[in-house]
Amino acid sequence: MVGSVNIDQQGKGGYVSDEVLGTFLPIVVYWVYSGLYLMLGTMDNYRLHSKKDEDEKNLVSKKEVVKGVLLQQIVQAAVATVLFAVTGDDGESGGDQHASIFVLGRQLFVAMLMLDTWQYFMHRYMHQNKFLYKHIHAQHHRLIVPYAFGALYNHPLEGLILDTIGGALAFLVSGMSPRTSIFFFSFATIKTVDDHCGLWLPGNLFHIFFKNNSAYHDIHHQLYGTKYNYSQPFFVTWDRILGTYMPYELERRPEGGFEAKPVKDCKEH
Repeated sequence: MVGSVNIDQQGKGGYVSDEVLGTFLPIVVYWVYSGLYLMLGTMDNYRLHSKKDEDEKNLVSKKEVVKGVLLQQIVQAAVATVLFAVTGDDGESGGDQHASIFVLGRQLFVAMLMLDTWQYFMHRYMHQNKFLYKHIHAQHHRLIVPYAFGALYNHPLEGLILDTIGGALAFLVSGMSPRTSIFFFSFATIKTVDDHCGLWLPGNLFHIFFKNNSAYHDIHHQLYGTKYNYSQPFFVTWDRILGTYMPYELERRPEGGFEAKPVKDCKEH
């Protein structure tokens, strides 16, 4: 099989394809990581919105969210399977073992920039085009109070355009192999879930190393912020360059938790 790992040769038994891992491991990671947030409980002292707001303000049931995410992941897996079949070359994965750290780092960085660029402009256009917003992107904004396993709750067409095609372009432009893609897409999945978790946890490395985090994206999900903070999932570069960056400050709520407040006036739609 193209780009596969024969673990028998390593003395461990079994036979695993890098393409299979690259296709399905990010899906498993999505549910495991979001499940960890569920296991943490309500975490009232670290929430960006109260549990009551999550239950009352969101415009879609959690059952429908799960169904929507599963549908997107089915499409994602199908596209990934085709992409790996079309682009694979015999022995390609093995080349990863000899690739330098510099080459791998460059591939991952290029993939991050490509995914950020694609998602920024597609995401922004879906807000600016009233037809696309009403009939497609508004589905994601039914989650006024985001939570972890709702990160990929989108209209199926949006999921295909932003996430699946965006991921395919990142894979192709960066030149990464299926083995490298396992790590990249698993990391991107964890980052996306974390951005929608609705929590501001002390010591969260994503908050330390990335300006694009759960509070930054929460601003975008509020009515006053829908013209701002389009960047996802890694950097805030395009927001800063094109004037859609909305800085915020975190304030403690008397009843517990935090509130992300914009530090300048926002123009309403």
